[in-house]
Amino acid sequence: MVQKKICMLGYFAVGKTSLVRRYVESIFSEEYITTIGVKIDKKTLSVSGKNVTLVVWDVYGEDSHQSVMPAYFRGMAGYLLVVDPTRPNTITNAEILNSRVREVVGNLPFVLVKNKSDLKESWITDDSDLEALEKSASSVIETSAKTDSNVDEMFESLATVVMKDHKRHSG
Repeated sequence: MVQKKICMLGYFAVGKTSLVRRYVESIFSEEYITTIGVKIDKKTLSVSGKNVTLVVWDVYGEDSHQSVMPAYFRGMAGYLLVVDPTRPNTITNAEILNSRVREVVGNLPFVLVKNKSDLKESWITDDSDLEALEKSASSVIETSAKTDSNVDEMFESLATVVMKDHKRHSG
């Protein structure tokens, strides 16, 4: 069995923990829970007929008082970079975070996640705001932990790219 560490990264309150809970436990709660440090969950899925266990590191959200420690990035095979299009500052933060990841561990596959698609009428970001991130992402997906829209697909999309990378490096 193959295990791959992936990280959930993004600004505070973009929905990282809600997405993980929806994926791993099929639970959604309106209650906001601040992640302190990192919470680790596992879920096994099949990619091209091969079982892979995703070890999901739900890393605390960045804010003006704290930034994610580079040590959390070590050993990850890829990451989900989550933004909340109702809050444009989450995109600026995602760009900074993405640059930091690349400085520490190089170019790893990542999926750009536009979360809170159930609030799409409230999205105030322009498509051009996300252009640079979209170009470097392995894929871009709109999700909603609340409605369970594309949550499984987000993880499956990253797992597929990570496993292609695994195959390339393991012969």
